[in-house]
Amino acid sequence: MNFAKKNPILAEELTPFLTFSRQQWADLRKSVPLTLTEKDLQPLIGFNEELSLDEVQTIYLPLIRLLHYYIDENIRRRAVLNRFLSNSKPNVPYIISIAGSVSVGKSTTARLLQSLLASWPCAKKVDLITTDGFLYPLKTLQEKNLLEKKGFPVSYDTSRLLRFLADIKSGKRHVKAPVYSHLIYDIIPDEFNEVDQPDILILEGLNVLQTSAQHSKLFVSDFVDFSIYVDADESLLKEWYVARFLKFRQSAFSNPNSYFKEYAKLSQEEAVATAEKIWDNINGLNLNQNILPTRERANLILTKGENHTIKSVKLRK
Repeated sequence: MNFAKKNPILAEELTPFLTFSRQQWADLRKSVPLTLTEKDLQPLIGFNEELSLDEVQTIYLPLIRLLHYYIDENIRRRAVLNRFLSNSKPNVPYIISIAGSVSVGKSTTARLLQSLLASWPCAKKVDLITTDGFLYPLKTLQEKNLLEKKGFPVSYDTSRLLRFLADIKSGKRHVKAPVYSHLIYDIIPDEFNEVDQPDILILEGLNVLQTSAQHSKLFVSDFVDFSIYVDADESLLKEWYVARFLKFRQSAFSNPNSYFKEYAKLSQEEAVATAEKIWDNINGLNLNQNILPTRERANLILTKGENHTIKSVKLRK
């Protein structure tokens, strides 16, 4: 007996997601206006990435429409809870997290969403924080022999990140987040980004969907209202990482203050070999061990193809 034929639902892949092609997703934009121009778009695009206004209209405007529905529903739910409890609590930010691999374009996605959410349908205060600021300082990583595990769960001060998010969700004002510098490859001492009750907080980082044995009762995702995972085949991710490394070699790495200034002296062949080794031994390893396994925990998965173009969208049912 063919059991799958007797049970049609088992003949299809069981999934908690609805899958959309580019055109199917684009059709859900409806009347959301495009408020960005090419000039507005350029500062939002990350190093060695591509993003067009067509991509904004096709992929990100439908997402903005969806997010506003979720945000409006969240506001109504909180109002109901406050009425039930007979109290009035301060408005707390709606938190959107953006996860994905190194070189996938999380930062560009985060900056673009920040710009779009701040301007439609009415002006909103939208803050953006990256979890890089919650990495342990370089000195601590060196002392703990964790430098080659930077970006892995063990390299983050997760307790500090959880406290930051708990304060945000408690409606506290003037909550501080440490600042990370990619130039010096370290936390900047005594420098902070301040989050003061925005309408929306975007949290971007490798680790926003991860769990940790050290904090088994509380996860970053417990404070997140809507999570996005930016995805791509590892072959593309590695290709983008190497290309970005080569561009950095000609620009940021040549800065005398750069932690990676020695890389600027490499030949083209040496630079490619070095970037591929870093990917294989660190970034690719982290992707497969810690980042990719969290993908299905997201509310939305944006899957990229060539040139950072989104080829499909998956939305949790």
